[in-house]
Amino acid sequence: MELPGLGEHCSERTCKQLDFLPLKCDACGEVFCRGHIRYDDHNCSSAYKKNVQVPVCPLCNAPVPVQKGEIPDIVVGAHMDKDCKYNPAQQKQRIFTNKCLKPGCKRKEMMKVVCEQCGGNFCIKHRHPLDHDCKGSSHPTSKAGCR
Repeated sequence: MELPGLGEHCSERTCKQLDFLPLKCDACGEVFCRGHIRYDDHNCSSAYKKNVQVPVCPLCNAPVPVQKGEIPDIVVGAHMDKDCKYNPAQQKQRIFTNKCLKPGCKRKEMMKVVCEQCGGNFCIKHRHPLDHDCKGSSHPTSKAGCR
């Protein structure tokens, strides 16, 4: 039993296969089989409308616009030479820059942990006055244990 009303023939002139699940090209609108649906497979004349890729600068991660007919590598190279906002010093910035002032401690913190009594910068372990032998006031006080 033949069902002539089902499916469509592939629009590729070398194929013309009857396909029961045909696919429509979103650029040119023609119907193709699974083997010819990609833009390159059927030499789509409207592929430039949909097949748009924007290269990204490897240094600053900014998109670099490329006009039709230009070679992306050359355009990105020109961007890197002239317009690139890459700052190599920015890559070397350290996050943990606040060194503990307790003698013998080499820990560093992201944020300053300043003692209210002596004004020194300490790590989390030595942040309390009793933990870093605070010399800021006559007697180190701790709120822990007070009633």
